[in-house]
Amino acid sequence: MAKRNIFRGLAAVLALGMCMTGLAGCGSEKRADGKTEIEVVSYKPEAVKAFEKIEKRFNETHDDIHLTISSPNEAMTILKTRFIREDYPDIIAIGGDINYSNFLDADLFDDISDLDEVQTVKQAYLDMDKELEFIPKDGTYALPYVANAAGILYNKDLFEENGWKVPTTWQEFTTLCDEIKQSGTLPLYLGFKDTWTCLAPWNALAVGLTDSDTCNQVNMGNTTFSDTYGPVAEKMRALLDYAEKNPYAYGYNDACTAFARGESAMYPIGSYAIPQIKSVNPDMNIGSFTFPANDNESDNVLNSGIDLQFSVMKACKNKEAAYEVLKYLYEDETFTGIVLFALLLFLNVEKDIGNKQAEIKKRKKEGKANESN
Repeated sequence: MAKRNIFRGLAAVLALGMCMTGLAGCGSEKRADGKTEIEVVSYKPEAVKAFEKIEKRFNETHDDIHLTISSPNEAMTILKTRFIREDYPDIIAIGGDINYSNFLDADLFDDISDLDEVQTVKQAYLDMDKELEFIPKDGTYALPYVANAAGILYNKDLFEENGWKVPTTWQEFTTLCDEIKQSGTLPLYLGFKDTWTCLAPWNALAVGLTDSDTCNQVNMGNTTFSDTYGPVAEKMRALLDYAEKNPYAYGYNDACTAFARGESAMYPIGSYAIPQIKSVNPDMNIGSFTFPANDNESDNVLNSGIDLQFSVMKACKNKEAAYEVLKYLYEDETFTGIVLFALLLFLNVEKDIGNKQAEIKKRKKEGKANESN
């Protein structure tokens, strides 16, 4: 089983959101003030205030470019609708997921291999994007920006009050879920109305049960999804017995809110959800653990992936200006000085950053960190 023990970009592991949409489409004419308009659209709402600061500071320090950034609700639906109308932004901020694969396959992204910042990205993350290509392509089509870790978040206070122990095997996990259920507490909240949330537990299970290049192997005719993903599907089905009734009626925000209010003991989701949860309950004591997918603890793998990356649209007529925006976003001062500061200020997640980094460093030393999505 190919399990690559790579997990980097730890400072960004809370998966800070790039929250962005704007008014002018790609290739827009000069503004009335003579500046070139660059529009960035993102699918993540977690750090709107932080990136409002980035937009403001960029516009204050650039005389020739005006940046518009925002993140609409149902961003993927809006983007797909805009693409049908050929109303393209200049840049989109997207995760390393199936949406990226679909847009790349539709030939919507430009090759950014000539962007200097690409050379500073850890090769592991560039490799992740390559694995997301349905058909192998030459070139680089995304600039990875933020990583995440996905497993299970849990309410540490509830665990301590009830004497529940963090499970390390699948058997221990199901036994714990039964114990929590018998106590009258909901073990899990899923929120599968937003179908992408199904991928969080699925991927966290799959990295420990399957090879990371399964999709490529299927495309090459070497295996089938049913053969490879059978054990994953069975364990996903088992989660439903411990979750809210009709999880397909509740979305991501519902699940974050419910978990924050103590309606469930655990939440199978990525670290990117912590700011959203903290916005509901700033004082919540959140812990996390690797999804115990296997019967042997040593076989469990911490799932990490690209939570946020930037792709320049092929239709963009202002590539030089778009590159200037990407360069600015990649500056240390922008990333650490604005993004982290703003998140700490508005979301109060200092403790979680430290805890999450310490846990992942420990897992990395043990050889259990995995780069798959």
